[in-house]
Amino acid sequence: MPQPHHLRPGPTPPTGGDPAWQEWSDAWTRHIPVLTGRTDLTVTVAPGAGGGAPACFYPAAGRIEVDAAHIGAPDVANPRRAGHKRLVPTAYGLLVHEAAHAVHSQWNTPPGTPPVVAAVAELLEESRIENRHRARRRADRRWLRHTVTTLVSPADAPVDDPWHAGQLAGLLLARVDARIITAKDIKGVRAAVTAVLGRKWLLQLRDVWRQAHITGDTDAEAMIDLAWRWCRILGIDPHRQPDTPTADAGVFAGVLAQALADYLAHTAGLTSAQYRAQQLTARFSAPTTWSLRDPTDGERAAARTLAARLRRARTHQPEPDVRPSVTPPGRLRTRHAITAKAQIAAGTVPTAAPWQRRAQVPPPKPTLHLGVIVDASFSMHPWAAPMSSAGWILAHAARTNQAVTATIAFGSDVTLLVPPRHHPQQVLELRADGGSTAFTDAVKLADELLQLRQPGRLRMLTVVSDGDLPDIAAAQRLITTLHRAGCAVLWLRPAELPGHTFTDTTTLTVAEPVQAIGHIADAAVTALEHA
Repeated sequence: MPQPHHLRPGPTPPTGGDPAWQEWSDAWTRHIPVLTGRTDLTVTVAPGAGGGAPACFYPAAGRIEVDAAHIGAPDVANPRRAGHKRLVPTAYGLLVHEAAHAVHSQWNTPPGTPPVVAAVAELLEESRIENRHRARRRADRRWLRHTVTTLVSPADAPVDDPWHAGQLAGLLLARVDARIITAKDIKGVRAAVTAVLGRKWLLQLRDVWRQAHITGDTDAEAMIDLAWRWCRILGIDPHRQPDTPTADAGVFAGVLAQALADYLAHTAGLTSAQYRAQQLTARFSAPTTWSLRDPTDGERAAARTLAARLRRARTHQPEPDVRPSVTPPGRLRTRHAITAKAQIAAGTVPTAAPWQRRAQVPPPKPTLHLGVIVDASFSMHPWAAPMSSAGWILAHAARTNQAVTATIAFGSDVTLLVPPRHHPQQVLELRADGGSTAFTDAVKLADELLQLRQPGRLRMLTVVSDGDLPDIAAAQRLITTLHRAGCAVLWLRPAELPGHTFTDTTTLTVAEPVQAIGHIADAAVTALEHA
């Protein structure tokens, strides 16, 4: 979900400072008048401060909160020295951003404003107050640039629809006109937003946020009028649709999410692959209650057996072909023979193959991309141990067979048991003690890791679950999308549990949990043989 908003005009929750961070709170409280010209503000720096956002401003209490997580440790810098801001640029940028709210957010949303209109007005307020603050304190632009990556979340672009494209435009493209970031910074984001909205709509939205940038700090009426105009451009009628639009759980992420991830990776100084690995670790790591153990002899034997079966499947039914050779017999290729003689005369090792012979060779096979999604809800408890073994076995069997596997568990959250191209030394034992709300997130993660919708490769998704999910319709739309993209979906259902049977899948009823491993292996081998 997107991050909580960090301007809280409502009731002020109680706050408790952390003694370890009191020096930072005191130093920034003394410094805040320099940024705002106000002497009635206090600053609290503590772990978890900010009300769930990186930082937050509470107008009623005159308090700014900054989450100490963006600083690190209290002794990383001396907050009483002017040079400390260079050591904690993101945290200091958050302080500057909230100071801009304290000075320039002098209007309140009128009562009765539809939530969707209020959300747009808050979105426009972000770049407006930064633009006003930059005009007042130009040197602070460098610090505001550091806040962009903390105020923008990867969850801000879950699907490619006009609402989320507009939100991304308001968060990033508007900051270009506010002269906080540059057009070069968000070149990829602009292209993605334009692809979703079209140039005409984007130009109309740009006119709205540029009007917001010159709106007065107390002009609530103008800001709300601009928010209504934004909604009309995107085809939203707040009278009929007063609530903020939410992403359709049955739709995969698209170009907006990819562009945002590339931008965040670039600003962090990482490649896209490094940033994705970092995000996977942060978002999908196993709970601390899940344990590791050494693989058993049976699991090692099963991995070797499956690896041998996959190799045989790849070489199934050899086909006639021709291969170059450096020695006879075969057909002499004159051009290559001359090249070989020239290489020998030049004193180099000959690389040309003058002869061509017929041979029976295995047909070329595409790389198998296999995702396994395991239900970790409480009803699936007997299946936890066999599926933990399955993830380890598949990863090691795929190691030398041009196959890529990933094993994902879903309950109330998603856990990445075995990432692609990873060969764990130990078996991670999952615990089936949660709900089943995260199935759609697990499918989207499998698609992200293995590119299940991308043609030109052999793709298969296996789900081990009773199918008792809270959002059947969204799950079915995701499965149907994969099916139409050419990805086979195998669903293994426990025989003793009631549940839902999905269309566009091959559904097998499994009596014993350990049998599921065999079904997954058989399906992988069959897919390779018929590829």
